[in-house]
Amino acid sequence: MSTASGEKAVALSARSLVYSYGAAPAVKGVSLEVARGEILSITGASGSGKSTLLLCLAGVLAPDAGEVRLGDRIISAESESERSRLRRSQVGVVFQFGQLVPELTALENVALPLLLGGARRSAAETAARTWLERFEVGGLADARPPGMSGGQSQRVAIARAMVTEPEVVLADEPTGALDSLSGELVMNQLVRVVREAGTTVVLVTHDARVSAYGDREIHLRDGELDPHPADLLDAGVS
Repeated sequence: MSTASGEKAVALSARSLVYSYGAAPAVKGVSLEVARGEILSITGASGSGKSTLLLCLAGVLAPDAGEVRLGDRIISAESESERSRLRRSQVGVVFQFGQLVPELTALENVALPLLLGGARRSAAETAARTWLERFEVGGLADARPPGMSGGQSQRVAIARAMVTEPEVVLADEPTGALDSLSGELVMNQLVRVVREAGTTVVLVTHDARVSAYGDREIHLRDGELDPHPADLLDAGVS
């Protein structure tokens, strides 16, 4: 979807976002916009505030000041329960270690957001199988996380984030726990699928190879946008 001028509509934005852990500021007045269908990379050294920024964008954390908008909706002003509901429907979140439920199968993990949203089990499992296949892990439908490799479990976690067909996916170091080959496979599949679906993605990473998958990159330094990013990205294996 584009505006009348031909520019893409804004899917997600932040205005003057501030968040502190006690007396320690982590995000200091950050403003950004992400266009619909865009992949935005947020980079920075460890401790720069990028993961805290992503948690504010996801509605996991309520900012101390400023606002987060999903389209025209100010989600930072909504209740914790409403923000949680949004994460089960319109905003998918992927963490570094996947955070799959170890007692559940891959199919059950991916179906879970739909079941929590009130979908029938048969419909939820059908959708879950489809998304597992899209990430080429359909054969793991009956496997549980302890029996999967890191790359396999991360692809299952991304399928879970995508199963509700969210407007935005927020990924925090999605390859950070993987070797370079597994990380490349995960990123290639993630980018392919979100391009097909037209999903907006915000990708937090310290790795230059991962940030290169984005359409655009912004850099954080000490909780602020850095207009002149130095060579702070880790070029080593994630």
